[in-house]
Amino acid sequence: MQPDAIGFALIYLLVPAALILLTHRSDIAARLGPIVLCYMAGLLLGLSGLQPASLQPVRDTIIEVSLGLALPLLLFAVDLRSWGHIAGSAILSMALAIVAVAVVATALYFLFHAGGTDQAEQLSGMAVGMYTGGLANMGAIKLALDIPEGRYLLFATVDTVVGAGYLLFVLTLAPVVMGRFLSPFTGSLEDQAEESNKAAPSKQNWVIQGLIAVTGSALCVGASLVLAPILPIAEPQIMVVVLLTTFGILGSLTPSLHRNVAAPHMGMYLLYVFSFSVAASMDLAQLQAVDLSVLFFVLIATFGSFALHAVLARLAGIDRDTFLITSVAAVMSPAFVPMVSRSLRNPAILMSGMATGILGFAIGNYLGISLALLLAGKG
Repeated sequence: MQPDAIGFALIYLLVPAALILLTHRSDIAARLGPIVLCYMAGLLLGLSGLQPASLQPVRDTIIEVSLGLALPLLLFAVDLRSWGHIAGSAILSMALAIVAVAVVATALYFLFHAGGTDQAEQLSGMAVGMYTGGLANMGAIKLALDIPEGRYLLFATVDTVVGAGYLLFVLTLAPVVMGRFLSPFTGSLEDQAEESNKAAPSKQNWVIQGLIAVTGSALCVGASLVLAPILPIAEPQIMVVVLLTTFGILGSLTPSLHRNVAAPHMGMYLLYVFSFSVAASMDLAQLQAVDLSVLFFVLIATFGSFALHAVLARLAGIDRDTFLITSVAAVMSPAFVPMVSRSLRNPAILMSGMATGILGFAIGNYLGISLALLLAGKG
C-alpha cells in the first residue's frame, strides 16, 4: 500500500474519533452529533480535491467493511418484541413512500415528454427503481429496458450529488421541520435508548465482550458473502444486505450477543467511519458532470416524492421518526438506515428501516420496469 493510501486510510478511520471528542468539548458539536459532523466533514474532504483518484479502492474497502461489520453489531441489541409494536406503521409508511415516488415519477414523465425529452419513461423507471430499492435495482432496470450506458451513468452521477444533499437535509433540518408537521414517535424509545447507552464494563470485560462481538459480526459477514452468490433469490449485492440483517437479528436472540455491551458501541463507531468515508466519496468531478435537465428531474423526483410522502404520512397518522427512517430506506437504501437512526437518537426504529428497505429491494425492479413500460405505451 502506498504512503498516501496509508495516510488517508488512517484519516478515514481516525477522524470520527476526533469528532466524537469534539462533541464532548463543544455545545454546538454536541447538538449536531457525531453522525452529522462525520457526514459534513467527509463532504468537505471530498469536495476539497485533496484525495487522489487512486484512493478509491481503499476508500471503497473501508466503506464496505465498516458497514458490513456495523450492521450485525447494531442489530444484536435489537429487541424484536418492541419492534412488533411499530412494524405496522413502518410498512404503511414504506407503502406510502412507494406510492409517492410512483406518482411523482409519472408526473415528471408527462412534463419531460411534453418538453421533448426522448424516452422520458426511462428516467421515470430508473427513478422508481432507485428510490424504492437503490442502485442495484436501477442497474437491473437499465438492463431490462436497454437504457444506454451514458444515460444510466449520468442519472447515477446526478443521483449521487442530489442524494448527498438529501441525506444532509434528513440529518439536519428535516427532523425539526417534520417534527412540526408529523406526530412524535410513540414507541419504546426510552427502553431502547437505555439499552444502547449502558455504561461500558471494566476494561478487561470490555476487551472480552468486544472480541465476542467482533467475532459474531465477522461470522455474519463471512456467512453472508459465501451464501449471497449461491442463493438465486436476488442479486448478490442485495442478498448480502438481506443476509446480514437476518443473521444480525438471529444474533439478537443469543443472550451473549444481545446483552453484549461492547457491540453497540463498536457498531456505532464503525457507522461513524462509514458516514465519513461515504461522504468523502463526493468529488468536484461529479458536480462538473451534472446535466441540468437530468438534475432538475432527479431533484424533483427526490424532494417531490419526499414532500408527497410527508403529506400522505400526515393523513395516515405516521410519526416523524418512522416517516424519516422509511424515507431514507426507500431513497438511499437500508445501508443508510443506521446513520439516520443514530442521528434521531432512536435505536427503536433501526429494525423498521432495515426491514422496509429490504421490502423496497424486493419490489423496486418490478415497479420500475412496469411503470416505464406502461408510460412508453402512452408516449
